[in-house]
Amino acid sequence: MRVPHISDAEWDVMRIVWLQSPLTSAEIIEQLSSGKTWNPKTVRTLISRLVQKKALGCNKDSKEYKYFPLVEESECVKAESLSFLNRIFGGSLKPMMAHFIENGKLTPEDILDLKAMIKEKEQK
Repeated sequence: MRVPHISDAEWDVMRIVWLQSPLTSAEIIEQLSSGKTWNPKTVRTLISRLVQKKALGCNKDSKEYKYFPLVEESECVKAESLSFLNRIFGGSLKPMMAHFIENGKLTPEDILDLKAMIKEKEQK
């Protein structure tokens, strides 16, 4: 199955649905209202787009539609990460890692974790 491209605004909707589903559009709007000042119509438009893209599915439960994810968050993160890697770093992981190591804010704990990940990768 092809993972749909999800816009930045659509990611906000998907994060809510991935955490708790099924949800009605009103419940999604309510949860988004704590961090965003979006018009409810805007949120409904985003939900409709996500349904068209087959990122969300819906069931009619009594009088309301309840939305649920059709794609896993991990699949979307992987697809978006690969897209970013290809667009910005020509698909090469080494320059990306170098960039983030040089320009990122890494704590000593972060550095230990990264070393452990690399060591684990070497052992495979």
